[in-house]
Formats: sequence, structure tokens, C-alpha cells
Amino acid sequence: MFELIAVVAASGLAGFIDAVVGGGGLVLVPALFSAYPGAAPATLFGTNKAAAVWGTAWSCVQYFKRIEMSVRSLLPAVFTAVLGSWLGAGLVTRVDGSSLRRALPLILLSLLAYTLARKDLGRHHAPRGSVRAQSALAAAIGLLIGGYDGFFGPGTGSFFVFLFVRVLGYDFLHASAAAKLLNTATNASALVRFSLAGHVWWEIGLMLALANLAGSLLGTRMALKHGSGFVRTLFVGVVTALILKTGYDGYLR
Repeated sequence: MFELIAVVAASGLAGFIDAVVGGGGLVLVPALFSAYPGAAPATLFGTNKAAAVWGTAWSCVQYFKRIEMSVRSLLPAVFTAVLGSWLGAGLVTRVDGSSLRRALPLILLSLLAYTLARKDLGRHHAPRGSVRAQSALAAAIGLLIGGYDGFFGPGTGSFFVFLFVRVLGYDFLHASAAAKLLNTATNASALVRFSLAGHVWWEIGLMLALANLAGSLLGTRMALKHGSGFVRTLFVGVVTALILKTGYDGYLR
């Protein structure tokens, strides 16, 4: 019973973080592994998706109600994100992810250093290029990070946010909104794949989903209220935590 309470609380916090900047898996995935150490990793990843997909979907709807976005330029990215996530989820039980586990903290460290060095990064919303060019770049981002999300996952939302800011010229608030759309697609795709393979605990996943929705509601409201500065600050905090967590997992555990 204590384990269930702990993972439900972790799911609520994960929903809050995911709603603002992504990276909720940093909280919920380790909590699931700690509470259920004997479970198959694919089952825990699948149960995490069963919770996360509802929070990201709710957050996505709320962002798009309040923020003007070019949905047309993002639609191809939704399809490539789904494809990437489906393929990535299919590799989880077949490919050793140890190399990626060791490389991830170094990638995140580079991302954080760049963000801190560019004080103006993501403070102004100025999309670059034509709608067609934005669409092509967003589709490439969707395929790349979608594949990563299905296969491994931690920090997916943060990667989406950073690439939309750096590559497409979004501010952090608009980038977070776009990330929610793609992250909802990748979560749903991976969830279907895990479910078909029997790797989802639906009873636990439903309780985690309710907590995740509650956290997502609070996080979305705070992001919309406080704007890009708040999202950037939390982004830096989440990426720093991801570096510490993935560094420990990759090199010390």
C-alpha cells in the first residue's frame, strides 16, 4: 500500500513538471522502479505511459486554447513522432541501451550549458522560415525525439522544448505547447505498443493517470500565468536534475 501511495504522489509531481517543460519521467519512472523492483522494465515503462499520456493530452488542450500556434506546421511532426515512438518502443526489449545511458548526461550537459550561455534564448517568439520549412524541421525533430521517447524516455519533453526554441525560434512558452502536442502523440504510440505486448498494469495506471492529470492542471496554469521566464527557469532546473540522475545511472550505479 505504501508503494502505491508513493507512486501516485510521484505521478502528480510528474504531471506538474511535464505540463510546464517536460521531464516528468525523471520523477515517475524511478519511483516505479523503486516501488516494484521485481517487475519487467518494459512493464514499468508501459505503466508510466499509461499515466503520462493523459496529463500531456490535457495540458496540450489547455495550451492550445490560450496560445496562438501554427497547428498546420506541426501536423507532420505528430505523425513522425508517432512513428518514431512506435519503432523505439519496439526496440526496448531487443537492444541494449547502456551506451545511450552513458551518453545522455553528456548530451544534457551540453544542452544546459548552451541554454545558460544564451541569456536571450527562448525569451522571444520569432519562428524562422516559411511554414513549409518549419513543418519539415518539426517533422525531423518529431521522428528523432519520438524514437528516443519510445526507446528510453527520460527528458523527452525537455528535448522537444530545447529543439523548438533553438531550431525553430520559438519562445519557451510556445515551445512547451508544441512539445505537449508531440509528447502526447509519442506517449500514446508507445502506450499502444506496450499494451499490445502485455506490458501495462492498467489498474495502477488508472490511479497514476488521475494524479498526473491533477498535477498537469496546476502546472499548465502556472506556465500560462507566468510565461516564458518561468518555463525557462524550470527548464534549467529539470535539465540539471536530469544530468545528475542520468549521470548517476550511467556511471555510478
